[in-house]
Amino acid sequence: MLHVDNSSLSPEPDPPPLLLEAVRCAEERHWEVVPGAWLVEDGGPAHCSCDDPRCALPGAHPVGADWGQLASVGAETVRAWWTEHPEASILLPTGRAFDVLDVPEVAGCLALARMERMGLQLGPVVAVPAARGRGGRRLHFLVLPGAVAKLPELLRQIGCTPGGLDLVARGEGDWVVAPPSRFVGHAAALWARPPTLMNRWLPDATELVSPLAYACRREPSTVPPAQRAPAAVH
Repeated sequence: MLHVDNSSLSPEPDPPPLLLEAVRCAEERHWEVVPGAWLVEDGGPAHCSCDDPRCALPGAHPVGADWGQLASVGAETVRAWWTEHPEASILLPTGRAFDVLDVPEVAGCLALARMERMGLQLGPVVAVPAARGRGGRRLHFLVLPGAVAKLPELLRQIGCTPGGLDLVARGEGDWVVAPPSRFVGHAAALWARPPTLMNRWLPDATELVSPLAYACRREPSTVPPAQRAPAAVH
């Protein structure tokens, strides 16, 4: 009987973590995904694959005007993208499966703790570095689509002026970056509250705006109002 010695064979390498997470987003969560820019580390300082020295989101933004049309939930398509570019950031278009309520990290953590004590239904929450020049980190609360249209009136109902707080909504035409995508500065997107079977049903923005606004008043942002709007790239 022929004996085959496998002791010298190298084990199959593990798939890149970004590929695994991108496929998981599409296949398990049914979120559309599209590859974004990535970090280039060629012996010098890390820089964005777009080669723009003024890039606002180095390593974590769309790479073409048609990024929204390319986004897919097809596992094989997603696997092929990240096989070709295993370092590409994972972008999730907003305004489709979900919108996002975007707040500074300190206020977001305060609100998150309060909402958990209140027993509110919460969806996944992502912590990401802020765009260049804004400083700090941001928390992105995933909510049902429609938050962009509802937010101004929801703020008025609780006595807040739209634009007066560093609380913005991201919807159609925008995106968020999914973990474990990396940014320049050795920072990365992280799950502050990871997706699970328990939080697959997203809350409506109506349920979260009041505690988020309260936290933003308690922890005022130093970001100028003109810089608080989502920085979508089309």
